[in-house]
Amino acid sequence: MPLFGKSQKSPAELVRSLKDAVTALERGDKKAEKAQEDVSKNLVLIKNMLYGTSDAEPQTDIIVAQLAQELYNTNLLLLLIQNLNRIDFEGKKDVAQVFNNVLRRQIGTRSPTVEYICTKPEILFTLMSGYEHQEIASNCGTMLRECARYEALAKIMLYSDDFYNFFRYVEVSTFDIASDAFSTFKVFVANPNKPKPILDILLRNQDKLVDFLTKFHTDRSEDEQFNDEKAYLIKQIKELKPLEH
Repeated sequence: MPLFGKSQKSPAELVRSLKDAVTALERGDKKAEKAQEDVSKNLVLIKNMLYGTSDAEPQTDIIVAQLAQELYNTNLLLLLIQNLNRIDFEGKKDVAQVFNNVLRRQIGTRSPTVEYICTKPEILFTLMSGYEHQEIASNCGTMLRECARYEALAKIMLYSDDFYNFFRYVEVSTFDIASDAFSTFKVFVANPNKPKPILDILLRNQDKLVDFLTKFHTDRSEDEQFNDEKAYLIKQIKELKPLEH
């Protein structure tokens, strides 16, 4: 039985085909419309490979491992994120689904994609800057929140100057961007099992965070859910204490 139904592309061929299409889309040449179709088609094939379909199971761990390695070798994860605004609506969602699936991959206690992103932190910084653009903000937020669940990636984000842009993003007038950025920010604060390095960073900025959240969107006094969440975060930050040795 062919690997992808009628298509018999190997993981390497599939990734190469997607990279070629994204590169053509990035150039914006006369073949951009065809490239858009090819990007969408290849993203669906990769997504089906990872998640399966109503007619087929997800591919084996060995095939998925080959796919993931090709994504690392070609730097395609970063290329997709850098060109997310050029990809169509469904394709944007597919990128986020593929990214999060590959991110969650484990081999024993190892998380290979987390290890890879630690060597390519520009992936995280590009995702964080996605809040600058309304058309991709929610997609970037979906991927960022998954990244924030891993201590190594959360530390990179927290230690970066870009993290403080979250304060700016959650204050923008565009409701969708502000809400999504706030949801991502919550992941850092609301996690009850915060690793020590992350707790230390939050403790160092405790007063600043409380002050920021207290003044944050006081104009949304009628939004009960938002205000409950804000009050919960303020309480969480105020009650932060260093870990006992």
